[in-house]
Amino acid sequence: MKVIIAAAAATLALAAPAFAEGDAAAGEKEFKKCKSCHMIVSPEGEEIVKGGKTGPNLYGVIGRTAGATDFKYAPGLKEANEAGFVWTEEAVAAYVQDPKAWLSDNGFANKSKMTFKLKKGAEDVAAYLASVAPAAE
Repeated sequence: MKVIIAAAAATLALAAPAFAEGDAAAGEKEFKKCKSCHMIVSPEGEEIVKGGKTGPNLYGVIGRTAGATDFKYAPGLKEANEAGFVWTEEAVAAYVQDPKAWLSDNGFANKSKMTFKLKKGAEDVAAYLASVAPAAE
């Protein structure tokens, strides 16, 4: 059932108008709000952004299946993982604006450990995250 919901959500996302492209340079500045919980560290150990460990490492998040890193995720992202949901820039931008609402709107449990809501600059942060990791295959 969750796969059907995820497929429907993906179809709706593709049919919806795309977000305006974000500005990666502006997103790098906005990411300072995120680094208290998140780091960006390559698989080789290069620290791109030294940050907290309260949230998962965001290296390569764009193009990655939700909830796929070594982190103890809340039920919403565990369900997204089980459904095979893959992060896009648009999805990350929407998620960081209101994680619980995004999860609920996409048919997943509205339980998230992320309590912060990025009211402005979400598209920029998503563009920055896409710029600091290799493109998804």
